[in-house]
Amino acid sequence: MLTILSAGAICFVAYNSGNLLGGWSGPTFWNGCARISYSFLAGLLIYRCNWIIKNKLGFSGLAILLLLAFVMPFSEWNWLTEPFIVLFYFPLLIALGAGAILKTGQEKICVFSGKISYPLYMTHYAFLWMFGNYYSNFKPDTTQLIFIIATAVILLVGFAYFVMVIYDIPLRKYLTNKRKEKIAKQKI
Repeated sequence: MLTILSAGAICFVAYNSGNLLGGWSGPTFWNGCARISYSFLAGLLIYRCNWIIKNKLGFSGLAILLLLAFVMPFSEWNWLTEPFIVLFYFPLLIALGAGAILKTGQEKICVFSGKISYPLYMTHYAFLWMFGNYYSNFKPDTTQLIFIIATAVILLVGFAYFVMVIYDIPLRKYLTNKRKEKIAKQKI
């Protein structure tokens, strides 16, 4: 029921705003809440209902399908196309990704990507602000932008890896051990 309500909120936001951008400022705060709640609840629903679609698309096939969502052109129909992608296409990709049969070696890439995704999510925003500030102040040309963006991506992934190793993994282990201790004490 919560997933359906949050899907309705996504449609409401898209219709009123014309797209699903926003969520990082006061006036658009609730837009971000709608996006986050639907994404979280849809992922939970897929997991709990075991909606996994077995397939042989592999890493490359799924990467191409994901890329298609990101190359969608901006248009006056974004209020309709963006909710469709968020409500149906992204959950489909999650179900396909969970059921994908991978070639040898690709599994390690996928496991690493999964492990680094949260530290990358935690740290990327500061990099975006620095880039935006640099871009608006110095207005680099295309050649400079290519170099800056490539370098920034490498640095961001490196920094996220550092955060993962130094903070995220140790904290998860600590919390898991505490939970196991609590469960063990409850059984006694």
